[in-house]
Amino acid sequence: QVQLVESGGGSVQAGGSLRLSCVASLSLTHCMGWFRQAPGKEREGIAHIEGNSKTTYIDSVKGRFTISRDNAKATLYLQMDSLKPEDTAMYYCAAKVLCRNEYQYWGQGTQVTVSS
Repeated sequence: QVQLVESGGGSVQAGGSLRLSCVASLSLTHCMGWFRQAPGKEREGIAHIEGNSKTTYIDSVKGRFTISRDNAKATLYLQMDSLKPEDTAMYYCAAKVLCRNEYQYWGQGTQVTVSS
């Protein structure tokens, strides 16, 4: 059982930056991701990492967000730059043992609020 704990959320003005962290209780799995859910909207996967360098992003965050990992610290990161009000959401990290499967482990979330 992998437990995930996110931190780093907060309130920031548009154009600002935040870095989210997600610490795993054991170790990071091969495939991990960041998701977000805004009020009244469905949860969406925004960034995924496979291994140490294979990353994918949804179009709305591409070029502004960067997912990375530090396996020695069992920590997943999400660097968010040029934040926009539409990035306001609860952000979750997730892990899965097999990349072809659905995500099976989730953190409790950290709130990000971007004001204009």
